[in-house]
Amino acid sequence: MKRFMMLCMALMCLTTYAVDKSMVESPDGKLALSVEMKDQGKPHYSITYEGLQQLEWSPLGVETNIGDFTQGLTMTAFEKSVVKGSYSLRNIKQSHVDYEAVEAVARFSKDDKPVLEIIFRVSNRDVAFRYRILPQKETRVCVVESEASGFVLPDGTTTFLCPQSKPMGGFARTSPSYETPYSLDEPVGKNGWGEGYTFPGLFKIPGKSGRPGKSGYPGKPGKSGKSGYPGKSGKSGKSGLPIWLLISETGTDGNYVGCRLLNEQGGAYRIGFPQQGEQNGAGATTAAMALPAETPWRTITVGPLANIVETTIAFDLVQPKYKASQKYIYGKGSWSWIIGMDPSCNFDEQKRYIDFSAAMGYQSVLIDAFWDQQIGYEKIAELARYGEEKGVGLFLWYNSNGAWNDAPQTPIGKMNNSRIRREEMRWMQENGIRGIKVDFFGGDKQPMMQLYEDILADANDFGLLVIFHGCTLPRGWERMYPNYAASEAVLASENLHFGQGACDAEARNGCIHPFIRNTVGSMDFGGSALNKRYSWDNQHGTTRRTSDVYALATAVLFQSAVQHFALAPNNLTDAPSWAIDFMKEVPTTWDEVRFIDGYPGKYIILARRSGNKWYVVGINAEAEPLKKTITLPMFAAGTSLQMYSDDAQLNGSVKTIKQNKKQQLQVTIPCNGGLVILP
Repeated sequence: MKRFMMLCMALMCLTTYAVDKSMVESPDGKLALSVEMKDQGKPHYSITYEGLQQLEWSPLGVETNIGDFTQGLTMTAFEKSVVKGSYSLRNIKQSHVDYEAVEAVARFSKDDKPVLEIIFRVSNRDVAFRYRILPQKETRVCVVESEASGFVLPDGTTTFLCPQSKPMGGFARTSPSYETPYSLDEPVGKNGWGEGYTFPGLFKIPGKSGRPGKSGYPGKPGKSGKSGYPGKSGKSGKSGLPIWLLISETGTDGNYVGCRLLNEQGGAYRIGFPQQGEQNGAGATTAAMALPAETPWRTITVGPLANIVETTIAFDLVQPKYKASQKYIYGKGSWSWIIGMDPSCNFDEQKRYIDFSAAMGYQSVLIDAFWDQQIGYEKIAELARYGEEKGVGLFLWYNSNGAWNDAPQTPIGKMNNSRIRREEMRWMQENGIRGIKVDFFGGDKQPMMQLYEDILADANDFGLLVIFHGCTLPRGWERMYPNYAASEAVLASENLHFGQGACDAEARNGCIHPFIRNTVGSMDFGGSALNKRYSWDNQHGTTRRTSDVYALATAVLFQSAVQHFALAPNNLTDAPSWAIDFMKEVPTTWDEVRFIDGYPGKYIILARRSGNKWYVVGINAEAEPLKKTITLPMFAAGTSLQMYSDDAQLNGSVKTIKQNKKQQLQVTIPCNGGLVILP
């Protein structure tokens, strides 16, 4: 305590730094952040990229029940240091990451008492910040009631956003479940369906030669400041091309709430807490914390689309919460429910799918809802033993529900209760179950975030991987929780079964996810169907509009270390042999990702590397065929390559091609078609 009081007194003696020192640059100097106190002691920040302002002066601060720390503040210090680190993860887009950033800690006092610190990180493509709330005399706890954290976008910015749904709506009153359609290329100033937007949010800022930004950080009149901040007649960005911003959050656990993005007016957005109606109205929308307390990170990825697609910021800023109880088995699996729905969850069909997974060389089978009633625990144990003989593990579906929606699917009333949950998990461990898929969560209030964390921690004790569905966005969880596998949090493949409209829009939606949802976390989509129709006999139900090559491409595009594909046993005989052979071999864990070309909702071409092998894939949602000359530096000039492609009628084929001396290829992808290139 004495040491703490001496530190506080030292901070009070510091004088506020000059404004021109309240800035941080990325290691390469392209990205810069400035912090400045505005009227009435309100902290604000702004961001430039290559000398052009990309985020205008935006508010900072938190309001708590022990004080309003959004205004009346004095900045007493702004201390910078370099942060470097390395980590390896098998289950994200890049298996090894070397992270470097400049960190700045801004310290604030109110009424001559230290009350708040804001920690900033600026790397070559990302800006992040979070709050540290300090104890006040004998006060050791607080409630965070709201954040002032804002994001003010320049004029002309367009948005690519996923509206947040109202609580207690949709199927069996299970919303919000992060499964709403994106609005693309819309102007700023809207607030979704009235409740804001789900993270992450993507924004396109137009490149305007000579645009300094309304509140550019001033250097000398008519010149840019040393950090590249433009003055009133400062420089524009070097390329004049649009700059993209991806706004999200990471590090959220049971100590806070999951947040959303609210529009106030025009280009002004801010952090929003959960809606009161979530979780059937139970619980507060605020966060109770022990002091000193740190909030989750707010993240802003800036630059060309390559920065957005390739960012690892969601994982760079967090640390593991516990050690893995074992080395978890990732990989591919099959899943009867997407084709056969609830009736398929019977003993004979699941045994057939175990045989199918074994024939494909897959690691698992996912048995979906009602297995406890339609198969039973004893027969599940028998299936698990049969699967073990075939080298195939089982994932079992569970309803998360306690009292937050009306979803009737069983098993129910188990994952929400610690004692029952651990008994159930012990049974699973004893019978060799590989993992669980837990569905139908109730929102983003603090108790629900605690439930996610508790399920993960308990599952690790019993050696179980965890997939979440009907759930919130993952926020750095691959690194925080070693047995976390993936989350849905997207309009996933089930919608292709439920409605023809989803099938008609499949390619458009597929061209969104690599730019937005899948940039920040593993996405359990459950797609890559090779059936022509979504039915057990492949003769009725909704009709797939996309090609077989499209299905192969999305197996690479959609990143998740555990993939339960929408394949069916009949595909062994009715699908092209080249498609089945590819789906047998495609990896689910990757060492590197590289963006090649694309535009959200229109088309995407990217490459992923597994070991020494690169997979280059693309899909197209535009009405006209996509014709591109692409450069592939990962292949030496003259390399013979296998190219899977579609003709105008979406008939796929495989042929051998050679890259030219410039390491370039000319490719064509028809609407709803795909492209795969392998060495």
